[in-house]
Amino acid sequence: MVAEREWDQFHTPENLAKSITIEAAELLECFQWHRDADLSRVQGELADVLTYCCLLADKLDLDIGRIVLDKLQETRAKYPVDKARGRSTKHDRL
Repeated sequence: MVAEREWDQFHTPENLAKSITIEAAELLECFQWHRDADLSRVQGELADVLTYCCLLADKLDLDIGRIVLDKLQETRAKYPVDKARGRSTKHDRL
């Protein structure tokens, strides 16, 4: 879709990061006044966020699966199960 519309010229890392933030705000807006948001609207906004995330990762030549697994490993180290289970306390206060 991007190639056939020649949109890559606009997809700088900065613009893609901005777009992620904008779309994430639109996703949050789905829940602004209602706990039970319109699921089809949430789906559309979430798709926009994920699409821009994928485009940014591709632009930066990052492997999405790898960076997610690496981050999960970091999180495991920062939040050991025996200290963090059932708590929302930040890692430096556990």
